[in-house]
Amino acid sequence: MPKDEQALGAAVEQAAAVLIAAGFPKMPARVLMALLVADSGGRTAAELAETLAVSPAAISGGVRYLESLGIIHRIAQPGSRRERWEVFDDAWYVALAGKSPVYAAFAAVADKAVAAIDDSESAGSRRTAEMAAFFRFFEARLPALMEEWEQLRRSGEY
Repeated sequence: MPKDEQALGAAVEQAAAVLIAAGFPKMPARVLMALLVADSGGRTAAELAETLAVSPAAISGGVRYLESLGIIHRIAQPGSRRERWEVFDDAWYVALAGKSPVYAAFAAVADKAVAAIDDSESAGSRRTAEMAAFFRFFEARLPALMEEWEQLRRSGEY
């Protein structure tokens, strides 16, 4: 049980607001944060609905979205029809590493846009080429960064 439920609730909503501002859908952001701070390691849909003061239907959409990203998973509750939702321990690693093919694809599409503009002096062409270069840089550096994180995580230094 948290020492200060109101402060924890406010922190959950503030963290969700940051995710939403970054483009994450609202309900999945709120569900994710509520699951992250759960003392028991997870929550049922009913517990999430109560915690977030929303309908079970809203929770259903939120958990479906998070499950599709590989951030959460469902666990059947023995002797019950209810399922419990939990965040994977390595959710951030899985979510970020799993997006790696997207970076190359985005860079390739950006290259096509630069070719279609066909004017290396245009501002649009320069911005788009830089975006492609950034995603290639990010994709190339991501494996080493992820390995560094795994080493840090295993050592308990974080």
